[in-house]
Amino acid sequence: MDQDPEFEQDEDDVEIVSRSQIKREMQALQELAGELVELNDRQLEQIPLDADMLAGIAESRNIKQHIARKRHLKFLGKLLRQVDDAPIRQALSELRHQDQAGNARFHRMEKWRDRLIAEGDAVLTEFIDEYPTADRQQLRQLVRNAQREYKANKPPKSARQLFKLIRELMEQAG
Repeated sequence: MDQDPEFEQDEDDVEIVSRSQIKREMQALQELAGELVELNDRQLEQIPLDADMLAGIAESRNIKQHIARKRHLKFLGKLLRQVDDAPIRQALSELRHQDQAGNARFHRMEKWRDRLIAEGDAVLTEFIDEYPTADRQQLRQLVRNAQREYKANKPPKSARQLFKLIRELMEQAG
């Protein structure tokens, strides 16, 4: 019997995948689906998903029972099996990176505010060196008011205003 050369396969071309490996891959896709369901609408817009997947995610958000939700995540995993998940994972990774960068920026702002309130004029000069567009008088006044509020156990109104000003200056600086 002659075989058609197009259909000949080398032994090296055949990849044997165990059932355990298939189950691990399905579990990974279900976990990916779970991550997608947890995203908010703004984040979900940044992920390259087809209409069926978006509808499935919207439906899954409405399911409150544990078993039904788990079953629906399996369904979403099945939908993900039909598409290339690499662009989806890449977009998710970029979203996480953006969130981490935003958190780091926020913590840097908090650190500046806390240092300004705790150390006063010594740190004020350092802050103005880094952000020269800052109004020294306004910053000094907010710092002093925040220190007074802190000592008097009053609500941190000036500390909030100081944080807002720091955020504006840092966003202007880029």
